[in-house]
This record gives sequence, structure tokens and C-alpha cells, in this order.
Amino acid sequence: MELWQLDVTASAFLASGREVKIVTGVDDHSRYCVIGRAVMPAAARPVCQAFLDAMAVCGVPEEVLTDNGTVFTGRFIKPRPAVVRFERICRENGITQRLTRPASPTTTGKIERLHQSLQLELPDDHGPFESLQAPQAALDAWRQEYNTDRPHQSLAMAFPASRFTTTAAQPPLRVPPQLASSSARPAAPSDPGQPGDRVAVQAEPSLLALESDRVVPPSGNLQIGGQQIWPGPPLAGRTITIWVDETSLHVLLDGTRLKTLPSRLGVTELARLAAAGARPAGPSPLPSASGTAIEVERMVNATGLVSLAGAQLNAGFELAGQRVTLRLDGTQMTVISHDGALLRTMPCPVPAADRSRLRGARRATTSPPPPAGPVTVQRRVSQRGQIMVATQRIQVGLIHARKIVTVTAGDHTFRLSIDGEPSPTCPAPPAPRSTGTRPARPAPEGGEPHARCETGCQRRGRARRNAAIPQRLAAP
Repeated sequence: MELWQLDVTASAFLASGREVKIVTGVDDHSRYCVIGRAVMPAAARPVCQAFLDAMAVCGVPEEVLTDNGTVFTGRFIKPRPAVVRFERICRENGITQRLTRPASPTTTGKIERLHQSLQLELPDDHGPFESLQAPQAALDAWRQEYNTDRPHQSLAMAFPASRFTTTAAQPPLRVPPQLASSSARPAAPSDPGQPGDRVAVQAEPSLLALESDRVVPPSGNLQIGGQQIWPGPPLAGRTITIWVDETSLHVLLDGTRLKTLPSRLGVTELARLAAAGARPAGPSPLPSASGTAIEVERMVNATGLVSLAGAQLNAGFELAGQRVTLRLDGTQMTVISHDGALLRTMPCPVPAADRSRLRGARRATTSPPPPAGPVTVQRRVSQRGQIMVATQRIQVGLIHARKIVTVTAGDHTFRLSIDGEPSPTCPAPPAPRSTGTRPARPAPEGGEPHARCETGCQRRGRARRNAAIPQRLAAP
């Protein structure tokens, strides 16, 4: 039992029309079918589980030959290669993994020949299956006949079961923590066509997460456990903390998470880090996505925009060049200055489930209180003599175009100040209203005139009436 060939094929359908994938494995020497598992879909977990169950019964092979599918290898994963679960199982159990050349199925010719027999015989004898258990039962019966009652010409007309042998003494099978619960379950009392006793399965306990401090070199590039990390030259000479386990790697600076990467470190690399002085880590710095408020820091560009989750958000041109904190809580996002002052509030554009994956995300602190007293803002009057405050359009006048207006928002009114001189008062909107309407204007206080507040429809009607005045005057 030196080499196994593994592959995934499609040979059955359910009555609902869904396709059932079949994970297959064959011993290279004896043609013994070691794996025959119906799965749906053929993702990494069910494929690896079928591989582990076969090794628990037949023993651990010395080598495994597969194609370049992503369930078997991550060297062709974009944008960067990664270590997949199947590769980790092979590495932890001392199995040499061999891969075929791309687009060369003849390298795994023996298992392709098994697929040919399987695809010709299994659908002919069985129609569409009602559930996933039905094709598995048919597949077990087919494996029993294939291994014990079908002579092979390449074996001098011998049966595969007569040539297949297992090693007497097998080391405990090391199972990843993600699959330990299902692999440690006892198997069914009868497994047709499987010689030998079941090999003991020992779930590999997951090591605790580790933390290690590193000084960033001038190049900005460093490694930990063989995995490359790029903090960048701007952090050269700074000490960063690396939090790592078998799934994630976090880079932290002064307690703030800078980036998160997929971990390529297995049990062996983590054990070496622990022996080299890495300390046990606390809980993951990645904030939970269960409704917790999240904070991120961003730099406002020259046009007043910040980048968040691939989108450009308007923080305000007056904040250009400043670093602000964006606090995401529920359906609102608040912009906070570097000294903790609340600058503005806007609808949150990032779903709650995606906030924990934002660059630099951390658990939010206490929300800053709103400013006490009246709120004062400044607006630049447009060329049409208008400003916009709290979704309300205010007509200041064409003579004030391009001037800076200071607006003081009270409970019911907006007070305008132009060049230090007080201007008329405009009513503030008492509550959200539908587009195209405006609130009722209260009576002037003390005979003070109102600033003109009009909707777009009213403004266009007034423009048409003014344009018709010269025509009426010129008419005889």
C-alpha cells in the first residue's frame, strides 16, 4: 500500500435533478477501490472526510496522487496560493502528495479506468435516486462486487482484495480539529470489501493561538513560521504583534489590528513557534459580527471622501487631510474627529455581517455625546443663491452668491448670518416628509420677514412666470 490515486467524478442524479458527486480512490498496486463516497456538493469538507474515513479503515498510504482540483491543492488559487485542508491532512500524517501536470488525465489512468466502469454500470442498474443515502447504498454494493468478485486482467485475473494488504502497525491518524468530531465516530459494524481491522483514530488537539512580537525590518517584509507578512516600510523599526492560529493570522500595532490574513501554519509550525518562545494568545482580535459596534480609522482625501468597503463616502471637504474615526453601529455611521468630537452622522452603508472584515476594524468605544446647545454649520451659497441644510433648500438670494453663510439650527428655525450680519429666519423641518412638500410656515415673529423656502417645482414655476413677463409687456 504505497500509492493511492484519488479523484472526484459525477455519475448519479437525484429525482429532483440535482447531481451527486462521487469521491473515488484506488490503490495503485492492487486496483483495490479504497474510497467510494457519494457527496453533494464535492466541497473540501466531504472530500477530506471521505479520505480520512478510508485511511481509518485501510491504513495510511505513503503517497497520494491527485489532479490539480482546488479540493486537493491550493497552488493555483487566485489571487495567491494557499494551503487547503487536504494538503494539511497529508502533511500532518506524513503522506507525500503528488500532483499531475495540468490537463494531463492520463497520469491518473487507473482511477480514470475505474470511473469508466462506474459510469457505465451504476446508472444502467439504477434510475434517479430519491435521496443521498440511496446512491451510497448502491455504491457500497458496487464496491463489494468490484473488489471481491471481479477479476482484473492486469492482475492476472486475480481479485483486487486478494492483492491488497495493510501495514500491521499503523500510527494514530491525525485529524484536523474541524473534522475531528465526525472522524472520531465509530464506523458501521460492516464495511463491505474492506480487509483488515480499523486503524485507531486520534483527533489532533488544536493548539492554542499564539502571539509573537516582531520588529519590522527596513524592507517592511518579515516571516513567521515560513509565512510571509508585509507590514510595509513605513513601519520599519516598529514592534508589531502577530496573533496566529491554524486558520487566521492578525497583525497588530499597539493593540490595533492592521490586517488579517489566512494562516498557512499547521500544528507543526505552531509547535515550533511555541518552542521558540511564542506566548499563548488571548481571544481573537477580530471583532464579532453579532451586532457589536465597530470602529475603523480612515484618512480623508483632498475632495473630502473616505474609502470604506470599496466605496467612496463623503465625509466633508472641510475635513480634507485629517484622520477620522468611523463608528458603525446599527443603521448609523458617525464620523468622529481625532480628539473625539462628533462631526456628522450618516446612514451606514456596510451590512452588519461584513463589518468585522473591514480593514483595521476594532471594537468601538463609547459613542461621543452630541454637542450641547444649538448646532452651527457653514454653507457656501450657490450661484443660484441657495444653500442646503438638513435636506431643506433655503433661498438666500442671488446677491449673496459664493458667500459663506453661518446657519444656527434651533428647535424650530434656522437663523442665518452672512458676513457677521444677521439675516432672516427660516423654519426648520419638524419631521421627515415626502419629496416635493415643505412644512407649514409659522407666522413671522415681530414682523421679521422669512427667508424664501421653496421646492424645486415652485422654483421652476416662478422661473417660467418671470420669463413670460417681457412677452406680456410687448403684446399690443
